Amino acid sequence: MTTDTRKRRRSGGRAGSAERRGSAAIEQMRWQPPVNIDRPTEPLSEEGIQAVHDGAMRILEEIGIEFLNPESLEILRGSGGCTINGENVRMGRDFVMEMIAKAPGQWTITPRNPDHQITIGGRHLNFGNVSSPPSYWDMEIAKKVTGTREMCQNLLKLSQYFNCIHFVGGYPVEPQDIHASVRHLDVLYDKLTLTDKVAHAYCLGKERVEDVMEMVRIAGGHSDEEFDSGPKMYTNINSTSPLKHDYPMLDGWMRLARRNQGLVVTPFTLAGAMAPVTMSGAVAQSLAEGLVAVVLAQIIRPGACCAIGTFTSNVDMKSGAPAFGTPEYMRATQMTGQLARFYGLPMRASGVCAANVPDGQSMWETSNSLWSAVQAGANMVYHAAGWLEGGLIASPEKFVMDCEILQQIQRYMDPMLTATGPDEIAVEAVKEVGDQGHFFGIQHTQDRYTTAFYQPYLSDWRNYEAWEAAGGIWTAQRAHQIYKDILTSFEAPPMAEAIREELAAFVERRKSEGGAPTDF
Repeated sequence: MTTDTRKRRRSGGRAGSAERRGSAAIEQMRWQPPVNIDRPTEPLSEEGIQAVHDGAMRILEEIGIEFLNPESLEILRGSGGCTINGENVRMGRDFVMEMIAKAPGQWTITPRNPDHQITIGGRHLNFGNVSSPPSYWDMEIAKKVTGTREMCQNLLKLSQYFNCIHFVGGYPVEPQDIHASVRHLDVLYDKLTLTDKVAHAYCLGKERVEDVMEMVRIAGGHSDEEFDSGPKMYTNINSTSPLKHDYPMLDGWMRLARRNQGLVVTPFTLAGAMAPVTMSGAVAQSLAEGLVAVVLAQIIRPGACCAIGTFTSNVDMKSGAPAFGTPEYMRATQMTGQLARFYGLPMRASGVCAANVPDGQSMWETSNSLWSAVQAGANMVYHAAGWLEGGLIASPEKFVMDCEILQQIQRYMDPMLTATGPDEIAVEAVKEVGDQGHFFGIQHTQDRYTTAFYQPYLSDWRNYEAWEAAGGIWTAQRAHQIYKDILTSFEAPPMAEAIREELAAFVERRKSEGGAPTDF
């Protein structure tokens, strides 16, 4: 963005809005994780549900899953419900259903600020930030670059600022200017001081998982017993499709299960590459890979808080590249939602796209994927803001643009929109206006005009001439300026100085001890 463009942007028609909102960067909706009031979209018939379930069970009974972690193999061997041959584990369907029935259908995660507690399960809908891209793009740099700690910190600030972001996933961009052995220490310190929302741990070896659990415990001011009393954080593991679970992710999964933290398993099954080309086949394989991790957690700790995730999409058969936000992706998400309800498990989905920059493609693909998560009845939606290039790029402009969609989803779920009381049916207002005049000036409208309709912070609803006179600023450029305004006005959530010092001391001690091995 040029200097001249920035000047035009600041003198544009949104200046009046800036005056109304005072020192706040934008006027946004309050913190209120939505409750999904719609019936889920269910493309499968009862026979279809049974067919996909039977496919998943046959995979577990006849083919099995490779467990590349010796400790997990011994735990499964001792359960009495598995047939183990080397690293291959097969399970009967009765045993699988008995084990997953132990998992609760709904549970909560309480971060260091209990006002930001979230509920996973039922009709609760929670959105998280972009997580794990190695690269970064913004309009000022205007090219794809390697992630740094400063970029990561800035995306964490956006994650805290936006009330429509309810949990903070993995690193919003990998800060590759920090050595991998201590990266988790610095990023979690930033995450726990710049945000007070639910945090995540990567399952990449004993040291990283144990360090993150201890840092979350310190940040929350908990004793070990208080930390173990219920989820204060969570992890997400991915199977290595097709049909494998690797060593470090299973190690972290088991450690978090023993300490009663949140557990999400999300196979990454791309139809046509790592799973059958048919969507029902890909979903069946995904379910088989996910359910075995839930079984393992229930053996370790009956009642462990688990959710099953979906990341089933398709590849571009011309190039082999992943495709997201496609009709196939949407249907696979909806189908997985039906099966998650069949198994009584909370569900995780994602807001994703294959676009390389925050353009029209990025928004229609992300909108498709977000709405498919809503339609599927998902409870956690990963990567809901800021994701580009199939997860390889994080972008602050895309983050700001996506949060406009998230706010609209939240407003869409507001029961006020479908209320049918006398004031909403408004017969008296219709009688007052009759067939003459208009509704603008009557009291019924005056009492409600400030809250009657969704008010965007990014969309520009002026006509072309007014938009052009204000500088003709395109959406991504407006998002860039909002991002900069948020950084300028950002204030970190409060943290007791003693806790901050204890957290910093822990980080320094673990760095002096070498941090974590880097062989994963």
